[in-house]
Amino acid sequence: MANYSLKVNGKVYNITSDDDTPLLWVLRDEINLVGTKYGCGIGQCGTCTVHVNGVATRSCLLPASRLEGSEITTIEGLETDKLHPVQEAWKELDVPQCGYCQAGQIMTASSFLKQNPNPNKEEIRNAMNANLCRCASYNRIEKAVALAAKKMS
Repeated sequence: MANYSLKVNGKVYNITSDDDTPLLWVLRDEINLVGTKYGCGIGQCGTCTVHVNGVATRSCLLPASRLEGSEITTIEGLETDKLHPVQEAWKELDVPQCGYCQAGQIMTASSFLKQNPNPNKEEIRNAMNANLCRCASYNRIEKAVALAAKKMS
């Protein structure tokens, strides 16, 4: 067992877990932030995406014990006072069907738009390509990312 602290959504948490416990399970089981979902467990679907130091990262693969000193942001901490422009766009365009993958989609999109605030359609498609949606909401997801880019500029 390892003892370490994690800074998640601006708050420091003292954690005791096995050295190899993925961040996903520490977030859900130790800190009780359940917005980050389990999808495939092998980093292929993007459902578990969070930001680590501002970069979209698959939390199912990353041992939490290695993240001491990092800034971790989950869907719950994306914005505290109001919806993030990506969340606003998702809501405005009614993107989700089942909603299961949407936290990961939103976290990927918000990180992408921070890096590329004025993307074209192909750049959006490429950025979001690694996040799977079983409901196939891809067209609405791409439109929402484009709308969020406009809202952020």
